[in-house]
Amino acid sequence: MSDDLTAIGQQILASQPFSQLLKAQIREFRQGYAELWLAISPELTQQFGFVHGGVLSYAADNALTFAGGSVLGMQVVTAEYKINYVKPAQGHELIAKASVLSSGSRQAVCHCLVYCRDDQGEYLVAIAQGTIMTLSSKR
Repeated sequence: MSDDLTAIGQQILASQPFSQLLKAQIREFRQGYAELWLAISPELTQQFGFVHGGVLSYAADNALTFAGGSVLGMQVVTAEYKINYVKPAQGHELIAKASVLSSGSRQAVCHCLVYCRDDQGEYLVAIAQGTIMTLSSKR
């Protein structure tokens, strides 16, 4: 089942132009959990050489949505989320690890820890929490 979800996740990322621009990858995807990876390039940094907050935010948001989609079905969007930046990100890769905290039939509350990997290992750079909801046919 996990391999099936990972293949679905890869298809979804392939259909997202912004994810393709950032070269994001889904490395682990199973019921209630998603792990999104992103190589850090100079184009993703801000004036001090740290990964831009918008890139960290993208990683958290997408990982939260994948985690929520794993329990709600993949027709989901982010209803809201909050992010705390806890340390500047400098290194080779970002890893966003999201899990479902609680879910019902239409929404899931998810948590995400965003790590940066450098030559010394992984360290925490951001923490996010969000609500993921199913798409409705009503407007």
